[in-house]
Amino acid sequence: MTTTTFSTPRDLLRYAVTRFNAAKLFFGHGSAEAYDEAAYLVLHTLKLPLDRLDPFLDAKLLPEEVLQVLSVIERRTVERVPAAYITNEAWLGTYAFYVDERVLVPRSFIAELIPNFFSPWVSNPFEVENVLELCTGSGCLAIMMADVYQNAVVDAVDISKDALAVAERNIRDYKLEGRVNPIESDLYENVPFKKYDLIVTNPPYVNADSMSKLPPEYLREPQIALHGGADGMDLVRKIVAGAAERLTPEGILVVEIGNEAEYAEAAFGHLGLTWLTTSAGDEAVFLLTAEQLQNA
Repeated sequence: MTTTTFSTPRDLLRYAVTRFNAAKLFFGHGSAEAYDEAAYLVLHTLKLPLDRLDPFLDAKLLPEEVLQVLSVIERRTVERVPAAYITNEAWLGTYAFYVDERVLVPRSFIAELIPNFFSPWVSNPFEVENVLELCTGSGCLAIMMADVYQNAVVDAVDISKDALAVAERNIRDYKLEGRVNPIESDLYENVPFKKYDLIVTNPPYVNADSMSKLPPEYLREPQIALHGGADGMDLVRKIVAGAAERLTPEGILVVEIGNEAEYAEAAFGHLGLTWLTTSAGDEAVFLLTAEQLQNA
């Protein structure tokens, strides 16, 4: 096969979809299926608008452009590298972030809740002054919260220096220096002691059995950001235990636990978890108030 086999984005798109399906790739990092991911990778590699495929489908490509796209298709198919690591770009809603192998590919269900200010539990977004995000990774949720809570300072915490380097790049890109503060810390350990209106976290929560069954694409990600211990709740327990003394009287804790609702209920059900509705259903993100935590 030579570059002359392909002359248009349509040719490359068909080829990519065929390769992706034959390789049984896993699509869990933003795309739902082979076609969506192939279209994204073709458009991104050719530096074309990501929301306009049709006008370019039959455009004639230069041989070097064909080679660039074929290289990307091979890397995605053979090495099983997530598309976001190939393009160094990930999207959450309308927000784009730089990512690489030092951080998880952003895919948090909490991102769906931020534009609505966690209403009705946050009654006045303009009164939110201090937000803490634990396990920030690329800094995406911290940046989104700084954008919607315009009077707030957001402390973005991670144990990984490498992850924080990525977060710092995204903070600079969004010009939020001074409003989003990256902090290297093992959860609360190095966090300034002050009261937060909101603590948000998408921590490592994958249980040991599920870790052993992860698809190859997930194995390309930092495993420290996924593995949550035998039941997935190792870090979540520490986060819940330390939240009460860090929240204002009206503050809330929001925790994403993915598919681990059964384990979360076993560990924290006695506190009276409120499950928030996301595109994943009603068992991926839970909320606890400061009052519930104080009475625990």
